[in-house]
Formats: sequence, structure tokens, C-alpha cells
Amino acid sequence: MLQRAGRWLRAAGYDVVIAEPGQPDRELLEQAHREGRLLITRDRGMLDYGDAGEYVLLLEGNALEELLAEITRRLDISWQRKPFSRCMECNTPLVPAPPEVKKRVPPESLREDETLLYCPRCDKPYWNGSHVKRMRRDLERFARGEWQP
Repeated sequence: MLQRAGRWLRAAGYDVVIAEPGQPDRELLEQAHREGRLLITRDRGMLDYGDAGEYVLLLEGNALEELLAEITRRLDISWQRKPFSRCMECNTPLVPAPPEVKKRVPPESLREDETLLYCPRCDKPYWNGSHVKRMRRDLERFARGEWQP
């Protein structure tokens, strides 16, 4: 569930690193410290490390909606911060796509006046398709504090 919550935060425009499955706790804490990040977890064992309190936000919720509501409340999250400004796969900030990338997108998918965005790291184009439109509606719902579909 936290990986899904991380992807929603990324969709809202937050710089979110999603841990790889099985990554050791100590390694995660060291990365959070080194990068000045907050480690969001449900793992109470993370607090056993001496310096963890500075870098760990322990969540109580279970379901995705509970987790998103708790993160919003505890971190004052804005779900309309900069929607879809980061790559959903690798977290890299998106940039306007070069002309050659536009040729890879089905013509019926892009409006003439639409800016095609692009991840320079993943080489992935992003446009406002139906999936993004549904996610935008969900982000708007989260911004209103509505957690259930």
C-alpha cells in the first residue's frame, strides 16, 4: 500500500523515492539521512534505530485511503501541487518532449494545442489520456478530503 501511496504523491508532483522490495532498513534510513528525505513507513521496527525519529514518519493506517488521509493530515500535503510533473516510473522531473518523441505517440491521443511531456531518463512520453484524466479527478477528490471512490 505504501508503494501505491508513494505513486499518488509522485502523481501530485512530490519528489518521492519508492524503496525496492527487500531493501534493508538501515540502508533506507541512511538514504533518507543522506538525501534529506522523510521515510514514510508502517514498520515500527524502523524506530528502533537511534536516529530514526528525525527521518521516519510511522503511519497507522492500513487501506490506501486511510494512508493517504493520514499522510495529508500529518504532512499538510497539497494534492494539486504540480500534478503529473514527475515521471511515474523513475521520479525524474518531466520536460517538454522533443519533436521526435511526438512521432511515437498515437496521433489520436494528442490534441493539437497539448504539450507533450517527456521523461529524459526513461525516454517515456506523457500526455493527458483517459488514465491521466481519471487520476486528475482522484487528485481533486483527495484535495477535497474525499478518500472513498
